[in-house]
Amino acid sequence: MTAPPRITAAAPARALGADGTLPEGNAKRVAVEAMFDRVAPGYDRMNRIISLGLDRRWRRAAVAALALTPDARVLDLACGTGDFSRDLANAGHRPVGADFSAGMLAATRTATPFVRADAAALPVADGSFDAVVCGFALRNFVDLETVFRECARVLHSGGRIAALDAAVPARALLRAGNAVWFRGAVPLLGRLLSRDPDAYRYLPASTAYLPPAAGLLDLLLSAGFIDARHVTMTGGSVQLLTGTKP
Repeated sequence: MTAPPRITAAAPARALGADGTLPEGNAKRVAVEAMFDRVAPGYDRMNRIISLGLDRRWRRAAVAALALTPDARVLDLACGTGDFSRDLANAGHRPVGADFSAGMLAATRTATPFVRADAAALPVADGSFDAVVCGFALRNFVDLETVFRECARVLHSGGRIAALDAAVPARALLRAGNAVWFRGAVPLLGRLLSRDPDAYRYLPASTAYLPPAAGLLDLLLSAGFIDARHVTMTGGSVQLLTGTKP
């Protein structure tokens, strides 16, 4: 009699290879989803630490840049645990969250309605929203051009988009300080404080996915936005991308 085949658990998908390589295509989609599912329980605490508490200021700046009228309906794309949604609700708006990670949605601490959805194929009718916000997720999408087109589709005429993400400072001294913190200290903190240390190697490295500012603006314009603008904050370590649907 032959022995039954041995069943082994599949290795968890990792968002960053042992040699520091970043995944592409569907491998990226699978790895990023699994990574955020794993880090969800401690994600908010790590965000506060990594950003030195400045993430709240960045989100407020993004909401202000939208120049919304009261009670605006806003899609919080890649909403995670709902930080942006809470800020929007506190500002008197009506956010709806969307995220592909079931783990992140399970860890939400907000009364905002949300849906599990792929940002490249949103289950939302055309022209449903006054604005779209996205916090530090552009580099996690597989096809940024398609995502921007979806954002334009779900906005009505005059609707606005505001997307925050990490950036690399242009000035040499600030760039060096940014590297010490995000590529040195953040992975170390991940090893000490997170249940998924590899995630905090991926997050600093993942800025390599993002085009330069001119490329991001071109993608917004190609998706149908006008008045596309790019500004940086905190010494150039954070970027804010905005645009308007005509």
